[in-house]
Amino acid sequence: MLRIGALISGSGTNLTAIIDGCENRRIDGAVVFAGADNPSAAGLTKARARGVETFVVDYRRIIDEISAGALTAPEDFLLEDATTKQRLFSGRTDPADMRRFLVSRAAAEARLLDLIRPYSIDLLVLAGFMRTLTPYFIDRFSPDPLNPRIMNIHPALLPAFPGVDGYGDTWRYGCKVAGCTVHFIDYGEDTGPIIGQRAFDIDEGSSIEVLREKGLQMEWALYPHCIQLFAEGQLKVEETVFRLPSGKSYRRKRVRILPKKA
Repeated sequence: MLRIGALISGSGTNLTAIIDGCENRRIDGAVVFAGADNPSAAGLTKARARGVETFVVDYRRIIDEISAGALTAPEDFLLEDATTKQRLFSGRTDPADMRRFLVSRAAAEARLLDLIRPYSIDLLVLAGFMRTLTPYFIDRFSPDPLNPRIMNIHPALLPAFPGVDGYGDTWRYGCKVAGCTVHFIDYGEDTGPIIGQRAFDIDEGSSIEVLREKGLQMEWALYPHCIQLFAEGQLKVEETVFRLPSGKSYRRKRVRILPKKA
C-alpha cells in the first residue's frame, strides 16, 4: 500500500479528494499526514476529522526570523549549489533577493524534512501548497530526477499559465479551453514532467467563478487517478532529446504511461 504525505496551504479540497480516493479504493494507498505552511489552513481541520495526522511549519514566522537574524540556514545548505540548480528566477533578479529567498526556504524546508522523515512515505503530494520547493528540499527527498516522488496539481494546461492563478490567467487571456495538470516537481515553477491533463471548453460569457468550479471538479478526479498510476508503477520518466530541422536540439523529461501489470 502506497504511503502518501500531503502538503497544503488552504482549504484542502484536493486533500479531501485524495483521502476519499484512498477510502473508496480508487487509490491503493493511505494519506499518513497532512502538513501545512499556514497554521490557519482549513484543510488541517478536515484532515484531523478524517483521522489523518497533521503538522505545521510556519513559513511566515521562519522568514521573519531569518530576516531578523534570529535564525540561520541549515548547516548542510550550500548557497552556490542551490543558486546553480534553481530555475525560479530570471537573470535580472537581484542576487541578494535570491539569496534571502533560498536561505529562508531552506530553513523552512529543513524543518519540513525533519517532520516528514519519520513517516517513511513513498509519495509526497502538493495539494494546494502555495510554496515553491527549492533544490534543498528536492535533492534530499527526491534526488533521482528519473524516479521523482513529489507530485503537484496545477490549475491550468501547462506549460501555459504557470504560477499562482492558472484559472484566472486562462480566463483573463480569453482562452477557449481551460483545464488542469498533474506533474512531477523539478527545480522550476510548474515545469516538471506532465503526468496527466484534463480540459473543458469555456462557454462564451462564462464567469471566472464558473471556470474555477469546473476546473476543481476535474482536479478532484484527475489527481487520484494520477496517484493510482504511481501506486501501480505505471509512470516512467524518460529523458528525450528533440532535434529540430535547424540542427538545434533540446532535452526534455517526459512521463510515459506504462500498461497496467496483470
